[in-house]
Amino acid sequence: MIQRLSSERDDDVIGPRDVLTALHRARRTMPLALRADAAELLDGGRLSQAEVARNLADLARLNRLPGGTGTSVDGIRRLLDGRRTATILDAGTGCGDMPIAFARVGWDTTALDTHPDVLLVARRLTADVARIRVVEADARNLPFEDGAFDVSHCSLLVHHLDPGEAVAVLREMRRVSRHGVVINDLRRGILPFVATAVSVMAFGRTRVTRNDG
Repeated sequence: MIQRLSSERDDDVIGPRDVLTALHRARRTMPLALRADAAELLDGGRLSQAEVARNLADLARLNRLPGGTGTSVDGIRRLLDGRRTATILDAGTGCGDMPIAFARVGWDTTALDTHPDVLLVARRLTADVARIRVVEADARNLPFEDGAFDVSHCSLLVHHLDPGEAVAVLREMRRVSRHGVVINDLRRGILPFVATAVSVMAFGRTRVTRNDG
């Protein structure tokens, strides 16, 4: 079962300073060769570390709006059908704010992303949360066995993909899930478009968030 949760865009407040501090601290411990690799920027663009940090903080802020974190948690709970413990895959995890919310509920989450700077931030911000494991992997070709997780989840990821990529990602997420997939993303249409635009203009403080939203 795949649940698509439309967000027109609760807990943990992650600001740009938190994200940028996490990125800088993590980078200081990296070998020089890895620092060069980490210079690659979101979606192939050229962004500074500060822009990456502010963009991730914007997304975390948007996730705290109605239709964000709470909607994802509710969708996963429906699939779990009363189970209190669970293993969750969070594809395109960003700064890890969703897995932090899932850990509070009692779920173990594997947080997955491909962007080096994003992974650095996610690892730093979730380092003290025992229930979160951050992994570098491509959601189109997941390195996990069939049924490795109870539920797969992604938030604000699918609308960035072309149709072929979206099909590949959803197929892989379904393959590794025992009970189903929760997709919390934007619904295309005039009313959701206006609601999303208002949210992004009000809460999205960077050019990246306003452009990608």
